[in-house]
Amino acid sequence: PAAQRGSAAPRDVLIVVSKLKHYIRETSGMNTSDDVVDTLSDRVRSLCDGAVTQARAAGRKTVMARDFTRA
Repeated sequence: PAAQRGSAAPRDVLIVVSKLKHYIRETSGMNTSDDVVDTLSDRVRSLCDGAVTQARAAGRKTVMARDFTRA
């Protein structure tokens, strides 16, 4: 599993850049720097890793929305 591979996990962009930029522009009138995408993808990876840990602790092989809300 990807969470067990650690640094061997893919470093792909996990964010739809055009949607992100559109959202920020529409909600704030601001532009979005290109370096935001890598930082946000890293945050998403971290959230996913935590959710995987929660699902495993619950004895499941399926990550569910509730796994993202636990501290």
